[in-house]
Amino acid sequence: MSRYRQQDNLLGQANSFLEVLEQISQIAPLDKPVLVIGERGTGKELIAARLHFLSKRWDQNYVKLNCAALNESLLESELFGYEAGAFTGAAKRREGRFEIAHNGTLFLDELANTSGLIQEKLLRVVEYGEFERVGGNKTVKTDVRLVAATNEDLPALADAGEFRADLLDRLAFDVITIPPLRERRDDIMMLAENFAISMAREMEMELFSGFTEKAKRTLLDYDWPGNIRELKNVVERAVYRTNNPHLPVHDIVLDPFESLFRPTSRIKTNDRTSSTSEAKSTLPSNTVGANVEGIAKINANNNEPAANSSPAVLPSLKPDTVEYPIDLKDRSQQYEIDMIKQALSDSQFNQKKTAEKLSLTYHQLRGYLKKYNLLDSSPESMEC
Repeated sequence: MSRYRQQDNLLGQANSFLEVLEQISQIAPLDKPVLVIGERGTGKELIAARLHFLSKRWDQNYVKLNCAALNESLLESELFGYEAGAFTGAAKRREGRFEIAHNGTLFLDELANTSGLIQEKLLRVVEYGEFERVGGNKTVKTDVRLVAATNEDLPALADAGEFRADLLDRLAFDVITIPPLRERRDDIMMLAENFAISMAREMEMELFSGFTEKAKRTLLDYDWPGNIRELKNVVERAVYRTNNPHLPVHDIVLDPFESLFRPTSRIKTNDRTSSTSEAKSTLPSNTVGANVEGIAKINANNNEPAANSSPAVLPSLKPDTVEYPIDLKDRSQQYEIDMIKQALSDSQFNQKKTAEKLSLTYHQLRGYLKKYNLLDSSPESMEC
């Protein structure tokens, strides 16, 4: 507990922030899932840690995972573990985060970046407390308190069909929304002084002499789009650049990139050039706009980078063949379904070959098949 307290930077006296702390104290003792919503840099991970250490599970494991840092296959393995032989390189069974966090708390950051397959498995864990490891068929029981965080509007995503509404219903037993720093003006100087003193200690200064009035005005007049994380960086940089314990901090550099010599051009090396630019040179001129944007939308919806393989020439969608208004989402989904069906047919319904044709992993393809109820499209010939 003391180790947590040393790292707890949940400081503030603004009414909106004190209400959040009160809400945390109320919900922490319950073994219920919690959603933490807030802009980048507002301290969502600190809120999750406080929920754990104020709960009855405080002496059990507190496990964290950023869902945006891994693709679907790796995220599935990290969350649920895998059996020996589940895939190439899986020499022995490995426990996932849900097993490691048994009787404790699991914090999932960037929840909105998870795919439909991951959300389906999360729903089962939240609902029934059970799951199967990747490559296994044995049901594993777990008792985990789930805390999830995001900086996106999950209800809006659910309404758009981009996040499972049933999972959202289960996770949103209570929702903690963190106010941005621009709504906590009374806390800016308190936080700034705390960060400055910590930086002075790190630099082994004997004291911190405070801020000048000019520095205070700069800090208070800024909107802080990066919130507390940005404030911390700005203050620490100012202390480091002043580098004199006997002088108050006067110059505040809000944008460290600001320079007369800042490059204005953008140069991409070959390995950073996306397949989109290749597609533009391959597609006929009348299809580039519609089809390249379609590829980007499909990849964005499934949180997958564009494939590096040679792009296929997609059918033309001429403006005069479309009768507006249209449902863009339904049109995009139908395009995905037609493409998957075509690839399945060309691969004689062999799912591994189909995945290769679509530049997907096997598990990603299975996710699409489940999403569009295509697993039974040809039961007599569907092969793994």
